[in-house]
Amino acid sequence: MISLLLIIPLSSAFLIPIIGKRIKWTGGAISSLAAFALAANSFVIISNLMKYKTLLYKFGAFPPPAGISLIVDGLSVFLLITVNVVAFLIALFSMDYMKQYTDRWKFYTLFMFMLAGVNGVLIAGDIFNLYVFLEVAAIAGYFLVGFGVRDEELEAAFKYAVMGSVASIFILLGIGLLYSYTSTLNMAEMARILPQTGTSSLVTFVSVLFLMGFGLKAALVPFHSWLPYAHSQAPAPISAMLSGVSIKVLGIYALARIFFNVLGMTPAVCFILIALAVLSMVAGSIMAFGQSDIKRLFAYSSISQIGYIALGLGIGTPLAISGALFHLFNHSIFKSLLFLNSGSIEYAAGTRDLNRIRNVIREDPVTGYTNLIGSLSICGVPPLGGFWSKLIIILACIQANHPILAFVAAVVSMLTLAYYFKALTPALFGTHATAGIKASGRKISFAMAAPMVILAILVVISGMMLLPNPGRELLKGAANVLQNGRNYGK
Repeated sequence: MISLLLIIPLSSAFLIPIIGKRIKWTGGAISSLAAFALAANSFVIISNLMKYKTLLYKFGAFPPPAGISLIVDGLSVFLLITVNVVAFLIALFSMDYMKQYTDRWKFYTLFMFMLAGVNGVLIAGDIFNLYVFLEVAAIAGYFLVGFGVRDEELEAAFKYAVMGSVASIFILLGIGLLYSYTSTLNMAEMARILPQTGTSSLVTFVSVLFLMGFGLKAALVPFHSWLPYAHSQAPAPISAMLSGVSIKVLGIYALARIFFNVLGMTPAVCFILIALAVLSMVAGSIMAFGQSDIKRLFAYSSISQIGYIALGLGIGTPLAISGALFHLFNHSIFKSLLFLNSGSIEYAAGTRDLNRIRNVIREDPVTGYTNLIGSLSICGVPPLGGFWSKLIIILACIQANHPILAFVAAVVSMLTLAYYFKALTPALFGTHATAGIKASGRKISFAMAAPMVILAILVVISGMMLLPNPGRELLKGAANVLQNGRNYGK
């Protein structure tokens, strides 16, 4: 079951060019079926994980730590379900949305490589293969951002590739130094060896490299400059993948996994992470004001919301970690929804300019009402999940004797409500504009509407994860993995 998380997307990536070149619609069908199979497989893995705390798959005859291994624990499976469910809905949306592009089989091939890389990062048992899968996902992302090959899209892809390559250099250098110090690449073995060696300036330097590298991947301020360009210029399905999936896994998950379960969270790392989180929350909200491009608005809000997740991880208490992971889940759902909404609006109106878009609710009720639900959740309006995850983080700050951080988090939530209200109220409810929602003459199809409706339903019910149910147990299991520190793989 674990190996299928890689076999399915990689097989699909090689099958799509063979068939998709000749029969155009098969690329979208194959990628949607593959993503659905990955989501179903992730749920199957849970049933096995309920019997054992950790699942291990070994390649070849060499056992860990010498051989290559894939590991699934509570944190991995929590994100596997989130990633693959979101990816399936995005793939379904793209089947009709991508008809406006040529050579769609190339898009779906890259999409499958990206999904394989993201899944690989989540289940990699050694730090070098984590890097390899991270690069697979990132390189596919570079090409997908520039898929439309217009000047601004190629420019955004180039900036993303340059900044991503810098991040990769930091990460690879850190891995090399850590390998020279511990003589192993297996993360569980590293977690066992490092406490025995005591404090070291080399480990401190490696920690700085990882903070910069994964901070770039997560687009934390001041490492965020690539994100507004990449997210706004990519096709809408890829914007949803980048914001809803990629920056969570390649940045936040990898950072949390390495620092909590391998290197250990020191007070210095916590302080730096909190500082980066506050900068991201405040700067992202400020930069979102005045944005007239709906996708750039959503991109800057992603920077701000990632700050909430980093803040919870930086506080590091059980309540804060639970709040951070809960907000990570919520953000994956409502931000994917919002970017699909932006694609639907652009598809029908022929523009992303909020000054020219009006009356979406009346002209396209599915897009309008689902956008309203996603916007209310990201603004922290009760009883939606976004409210509860932000509230948990704020309460965790108070519990940890950081009232100023709690105040900042509350203020940023109000700022989020302010710039979303300012930008989207005229677009959803306004009646006068130079371009209507039907300017392009195209209507969204069922394949585009259904994923938005499903994501909106998930946004509505996500707050119920706080009640006793399987979702709450899944969140609790994910949080326990980080709280257990260096007991990774045990």
